[in-house]
Parts: sequence; structure tokens; C-alpha cells
Amino acid sequence: MAYFALLYDVVDDFVARRAIHRTEHLRLASEAHVRGELVLAGALGEPVDRALLVFRATDRAVVERFVARDPYVTSGLVTQWTIESWAVVIGG
Repeated sequence: MAYFALLYDVVDDFVARRAIHRTEHLRLASEAHVRGELVLAGALGEPVDRALLVFRATDRAVVERFVARDPYVTSGLVTQWTIESWAVVIGG
């Protein structure tokens, strides 16, 4: 299993606009967490301008499937996203 960091850049008014999509986003995230794929997730910045989701999976396709279904992405709240392989040295 490998670790992957999914980084989201979000719109300026993300916190105000996410409300109508949040339940579905959290459902997808919770399901991924129960499956053992999503390890940590949360917003970054004050005010929020990014988010970090840490996955532990066999390959990046698991993360790509999450992104493809995430309403934050499909509704345009995420302006850019990247998946980075993460070589965890301590922990995990």
C-alpha cells in the first residue's frame, strides 16, 4: 500500500458555497475512510483556500475515482487538484 496526498485548490468563497454539497462530499469521504482508503482529510488556510486528503491505497486510481465523484470537484468549487505520491518515513 502507498500513500497519496490529494490537494484541492478551492474558490474564494468555498466555505459559503460548499453547504449544498457537503453532505454528499462527507458521505463519499466517510465511505472511503471505512474502506481504509482515506486516512485524513481537512481544509487548509484561514480563510480556507485549499484542502488536503491523505489516502492509503494500492494505486492512484483509487484517488482518481474519489475525485471524479466528489461534488466539490464536479460543481466547480475545486479549481485545481493534484495527486502526489507520498513517501511516509515516520508514522503510518
